[in-house]
Amino acid sequence: MSKFKYLLKFIGPAFIISVAYIDPGNFATNISGGSTFNYSLVWVILWSNLMAIFLQIMSAKLGIATGHNLPEMCGKIFKRRTNWILLIIAELAAIATDLAEFLGGTLGFYLLFGIPMIWAGLLTGLITFGIVYMQKYGQRIVEILIIILVSIICISYGVELFLAKPDWINISLHTLLPSLPNGKAVFIAVGMLGATVMPHVIYLHSQLVQHRNGDKTFEKKKKHLKMEKIDIAIAMNIAFIVNAAMVIVSAAVFYKNGMIVDTIEQAHISLQPLLGKLSSTAFGIALLASGLSSSAVGTMAGATVMKGFVGLNIPVNIRRIITMIPAMAIICLGINPMSALIFSQVFLSFALPLAIIPMLIICNKKDIMGGFVNTKKINILGWIISSVIITLNIILLYLTFTGKV
Repeated sequence: MSKFKYLLKFIGPAFIISVAYIDPGNFATNISGGSTFNYSLVWVILWSNLMAIFLQIMSAKLGIATGHNLPEMCGKIFKRRTNWILLIIAELAAIATDLAEFLGGTLGFYLLFGIPMIWAGLLTGLITFGIVYMQKYGQRIVEILIIILVSIICISYGVELFLAKPDWINISLHTLLPSLPNGKAVFIAVGMLGATVMPHVIYLHSQLVQHRNGDKTFEKKKKHLKMEKIDIAIAMNIAFIVNAAMVIVSAAVFYKNGMIVDTIEQAHISLQPLLGKLSSTAFGIALLASGLSSSAVGTMAGATVMKGFVGLNIPVNIRRIITMIPAMAIICLGINPMSALIFSQVFLSFALPLAIIPMLIICNKKDIMGGFVNTKKINILGWIISSVIITLNIILLYLTFTGKV
């Protein structure tokens, strides 16, 4: 078997994970960031992506080393009360995630085909059930479906980027030099972080690698992890390019024309006169593909979380209906979906440390991880990442309560 064919056997889990990094929550925060602050926040996408790669590798490593997913390992190691707290936060994060993803799919149908929001919401739910149901025929089928949807998002934003004609020198400068112009920029930056580094896929990745993780020797597990790192590198860098493209297109089109975009509908409508019908159609297709794929992934992650921490085995369809309720309420009440999306991403940033810290604790236990135990350098880096996220959240709380956001 050639090296390329051998690698293809392992490509898939990280692409399922990558969907969470280009979900509709990213559309909301990236469009808002680009239209308000030009290219100033592109660096947030770069650093968020680097953090995401680090955390997803650790999640995959935990799954490969132990033969269990992260919530299951938490269930084995921590006290039941601690696991209930972790479960509640993870479920609230899942609802925030589903809110973003469900609204994205709904908006995609509404913008592309003019389907009323309520009916578009029900259609999104139905298609999500269908994608998740395909798991019955094996994880590989779901992986292929998700890879197709990710390809659609990439092509759509490739078209957007070509039409926008951005200032590449300015982009390079802001990618390398961090800056936060004001309090609102902190709010958007934390939203970008929450939209890019997602707690539910940290849990899910450790489960997805089990599909290729039979009874193996240490050497075979090492090879599996090496292949998974390549899978992560490819998928996450695609996600980085798409996220950066969202900010760049928004800056090149909206900021350049003095437009601060507050709604996804406004972004879609505004693209047509500024860049033409092809651009607005590509935007709608990307949003729809993003909403449908990420919604299915969110449902898969929710099932992993519930079963792992405390052994709850709620049918996936019941769980999907429960998490659809907040999104349907927003649609019915006429609340601005973009504002709801940004706030949901900020909440996810707050939930993130409660996924990272248990993972760091477990990966530091030699009796559990064996030869895959974290080195001192990896541990220090992990705690630095957790500290950065917590610090950003504290700054955001301060700015919010002092009225500076």
